[in-house]
Amino acid sequence: MQAKDVMTTTIVSVSPENSVRHAAEIMLINHVSGLPVIDNSGLLVGIISEGDLIRRTELGSEAITSLSDGVLPAEERAYAFIRRSSWKIGDAMSRNPIAIDEDTSLARISRLMQEHGIKRIPVTRNGELIGIVSRADLLKAIIMAELDEIAAGDEALRRSITVRLGENTGLEGFDLKVTVSDGIVHLWGDVTTEDCRRAACIVAENVRGVRGVVEHFSQQSP
Repeated sequence: MQAKDVMTTTIVSVSPENSVRHAAEIMLINHVSGLPVIDNSGLLVGIISEGDLIRRTELGSEAITSLSDGVLPAEERAYAFIRRSSWKIGDAMSRNPIAIDEDTSLARISRLMQEHGIKRIPVTRNGELIGIVSRADLLKAIIMAELDEIAAGDEALRRSITVRLGENTGLEGFDLKVTVSDGIVHLWGDVTTEDCRRAACIVAENVRGVRGVVEHFSQQSP
């Protein structure tokens, strides 16, 4: 699946000329934790999020003080002051946001969110915003996504499970055998750890059409 398959296309955005208070109100009304910032040309120029607002001057000095602030160069301290004190979204927003195109895979989106500690990623086409993929969208994809194929018959189930056992499961070095009878999967082989046995069962359980899993592993650790 790709970004275009899960992205939200009804987008609530703000202008860099809007006020920070306006952004906070829009977030509360729409129950979102961040908003794309779009300029007059329709181009994405930033993101304003809860994280950008929690150190605002309006919240008091304790919210904005940091032990590292005193050792920052003057230019960086001035920039930090502008972000926490200016009334304009254009000053308070996070600039140069990470963005993706509509063909980006969900795996890539997940990695970007984890690597950068972000909750949403704008989807752009020629610089214009066409959607947003949030963590919630990825959770929906997990719930709604169909498996790669619907296995039809015991032999198709066996082939599907056999292939998936070798796909980055930690079981690649084991000589596992799979048989299927009336949708019941039987797993055979020398598997020495509980985690490996459980991984093998999960592979089988996640194939659509499987009615149950029976273990016949010859080596069982205590």
